[in-house]
Amino acid sequence: MAEYEKQVRKKLSENGCYLVRHGKGDHDVWFSPITNVPITVATKIDSRHTANGILKRAGINYHF
Repeated sequence: MAEYEKQVRKKLSENGCYLVRHGKGDHDVWFSPITNVPITVATKIDSRHTANGILKRAGINYHF
């Protein structure tokens, strides 16, 4: 099973998103200047559907 968390974080950073804070448990909170919304990103992403959903919420047109 593929792990997408490093790739998702890289794509977020490349598109101007930044880490706001470490959340509770296994999640971090990022901010997207594209959509002006905070995004919750899990520390372990095993599903490409979840990875694509995070990028979509951030306003990034990229699919795994």
